[in-house]
Amino acid sequence: MSNAQPHESLPAMGSIRVGIGGWNYAPWRDNFYPRKWPQRRELEYASRQLDTIEINSTFYRAPAPAIYAKWRDETPEGFIFALKAPRYLTDRNRLADAGRSIAGFIDGGLAELGDRLGPINWQLPLGLRFDPDDLARFLDLLPSQTGGLRLRHALEVRHPGFACEAYLELARSRGIATVFTDSPKQPSFADATGGFIYARLKGSVSPIPQGYAAEALDQWAARARIWARGADPSDLPHVGVVPKGSTKARDAFIYFIGAAKERNPAAAMVLAANLRSADNEM
Repeated sequence: MSNAQPHESLPAMGSIRVGIGGWNYAPWRDNFYPRKWPQRRELEYASRQLDTIEINSTFYRAPAPAIYAKWRDETPEGFIFALKAPRYLTDRNRLADAGRSIAGFIDGGLAELGDRLGPINWQLPLGLRFDPDDLARFLDLLPSQTGGLRLRHALEVRHPGFACEAYLELARSRGIATVFTDSPKQPSFADATGGFIYARLKGSVSPIPQGYAAEALDQWAARARIWARGADPSDLPHVGVVPKGSTKARDAFIYFIGAAKERNPAAAMVLAANLRSADNEM
């Protein structure tokens, strides 16, 4: 009989997806897409290099159902879209008045994405202050499904007044994730409030080919794995007390957005490779 002791099992992990915002960007035709790659096939290419993309164009206009279906058909099995909700839904003085418009957006073709449908980012205006009653009514308007597909909602708050315990309690009571960003231009706190993590990294710089220093991308890989195990990275800013230990595995979506946008595909691909390398070493 062997005296060998079994290895201690590691905590379960959710999936970690790393992507970019959009896919039609002229500078990427010099450093991401192959030379002379047809613009009409850029989504086809990008979705085979990365396993998720945040659709930014929906922030300006909700597309027709046929466009959602086209995006679905151009991407491989297992690929996931996140998308920004249209700004006309959130750029208003009273969020609670958006009920009819929210229903029109959700039921206006999202189901055509099928299993490619991922989280919806509801980005609030910079000047919108935290009003707990109005926000509670708004969050209650967000449906849990459409066309038999589960919906996951994330709220990107951009006024400092949201950095408070009252907001955290409200978001957690509704199961709404709070978008984390590393931007100094908006409140950045990593308190987990939903069943998944949604991070938008906005700190890429042009002089570095991969947007972020190698050490910084290693740090983000470590944080992503902590998130996926259900714990909170203690080195990120929090409003509340950082919980000790893991809760349960959760999915993490990480997007490189804005800043030195031409560097974001490289940043995403390096981070994704770091995560794969760590998995292979386990």
